[in-house]
Amino acid sequence: MTAGAARLDGGARLDPADPRDPAALDCLARYYAELASRFAQGFDVSLSRDPEAGAMLPPRGLFLIAWAGDLPVGCAGLKGLGPGEAEVKRLWVAPAARGQGLARRLMAALEQHAAGAGITRLLLDTNSALGEALALYRATGWTPIARYNDDPYPDIFLEKRLPGVPVG
Repeated sequence: MTAGAARLDGGARLDPADPRDPAALDCLARYYAELASRFAQGFDVSLSRDPEAGAMLPPRGLFLIAWAGDLPVGCAGLKGLGPGEAEVKRLWVAPAARGQGLARRLMAALEQHAAGAGITRLLLDTNSALGEALALYRATGWTPIARYNDDPYPDIFLEKRLPGVPVG
């Protein structure tokens, strides 16, 4: 894909998908390859706390694919954890589609879905090598919390409270 091929003139379409669909698997494979190239220790998804696909399907969760025409150029997942809580997983935008607000749109769509499902607390983990992602999270109201999982790759853990009944 050339840089111009992913230009989002008029914006990308965000569609719910099964994370096992070919377009989703393509996005995830490109995301994992990018992590492997950016993390000092590389990245092996089999060592990560990779969510089960069913946890990112309604009613427990949601998986979105961003499309520029017929090209999948981004994805993001929401993994249902339990009453009132969910975790954002696998936010990725193709390099050629970056800088156009797509990651922010994917996150906003996940948050809107979560709020509509009664989720009041979102969690996510990330790695400090992903500075642009961390900047987005901080700019959109995510706050640091203590480590909440034993995944070997993240070194930053965040939460965001959504309007609604406070989490006890």
